[in-house]
Amino acid sequence: MDRWKYFDITHRFHVVCNPTSLAKVEEIIGLLRLKPGSSVLDIACGKAEMLVRLAETYEVRGVGVDLSPYAVRDAEELKRQRVPDSDLQFVNISGADYHNGNTKQFDLSMCIGASWIYDGHRGTLKAMRDMTRPDGIVMVGEPFFTQEPSEKYLAAEDFTRDDFNTHYGNVQIGEEEGLTPIYTMVSNQDDWDRYETLQWHAVDDFARHNPDDPDLPEIQARGAKAREIYLKWGRYGFGWAIYLFRKPVKI
Repeated sequence: MDRWKYFDITHRFHVVCNPTSLAKVEEIIGLLRLKPGSSVLDIACGKAEMLVRLAETYEVRGVGVDLSPYAVRDAEELKRQRVPDSDLQFVNISGADYHNGNTKQFDLSMCIGASWIYDGHRGTLKAMRDMTRPDGIVMVGEPFFTQEPSEKYLAAEDFTRDDFNTHYGNVQIGEEEGLTPIYTMVSNQDDWDRYETLQWHAVDDFARHNPDDPDLPEIQARGAKAREIYLKWGRYGFGWAIYLFRKPVKI
């Protein structure tokens, strides 16, 4: 089935499409202290809740990039509802293609939860750094192992041990790439449970209202597998944080 259809269905009830609470999103936004008219880039923007809140709070100018047509549709609708006069634009292309064709530097560059676009955390930090002006801010969201993963867990997720680091390792990589760490926002168990189990709710709701959808068996099977993996391993061994880094004036 279409990859983006699956994620649209499973994240239908999510306001923020990662394991972060709205209270934590507001806290991070408050820390940014952006000037009106600041330029913001959001790679894999999803439904654009972060961009819209930044526009509401600071009157930023922003570009949201997402490969999912469903996400871009939702982002444009959210802008229409809440900040119709804002200077926000949404582009339905891959973050890698946007990076390759971009010549602009932003005051804030974000990629929250999509480091696969740039082949991992290090590649994501490099890409965001390249697209951020000196003294600007890089914001990334990245998972980390909270304990050594078992071979069964890695096999079930189709991970390798090197796919993710530790929380400390994620910060270190930023420093190795010439960035200054200025804040981390680590999610707790409640944040993770909300993110994961809201997907169960979404699949159940879709099944009840779309019993004849030809993709339903696959959606339910994938959802059941994700549920088992989370409850057996992920809930106890996988963390998530949003990281803020400053790009030095000289790097």
